[in-house]
Amino acid sequence: MRRRSHPNFPSEKTFRRFGNKTQILDAIAKYCRGRSGYEDVVVICESVVGYLKPKNDGNEDDVEMGFVYLIKSGRHFKIGRSNAVGRREREIALQLPDKLSTVHVIKTDDPSGIEAYWHQRFAVKRKNGEWFELSALDVKAFKRRKFM
Repeated sequence: MRRRSHPNFPSEKTFRRFGNKTQILDAIAKYCRGRSGYEDVVVICESVVGYLKPKNDGNEDDVEMGFVYLIKSGRHFKIGRSNAVGRREREIALQLPDKLSTVHVIKTDDPSGIEAYWHQRFAVKRKNGEWFELSALDVKAFKRRKFM
């Protein structure tokens, strides 16, 4: 939000290179463990990491699922990921002049990996960001996948 009014303020993408939230908190805790006066920061980081890490006791049902979606607006397609496809579709639709329609959704336990796979597969057809100019055969290939 601050970036909108202050162009020199870094966007959220700046911090992606540090990893996900758990990885960032682990790194902060590791840094603080070796220094006196930061014991409270270590306790906070460890408690938040414990909250963020999936509670997986070996049961497959505990795996956090997500979705990789293919949506169409005009003649272009967007390949993205979300844990709530309907919400994400509404967010994107607010930004576009053309009507948006969901073409297909793949349920997966690795949304970032599956999204990266499709981005790589259609890399030569990339137009801007996550938007692609796909053929009917490309769409058909995406639609063959129900779960990955």
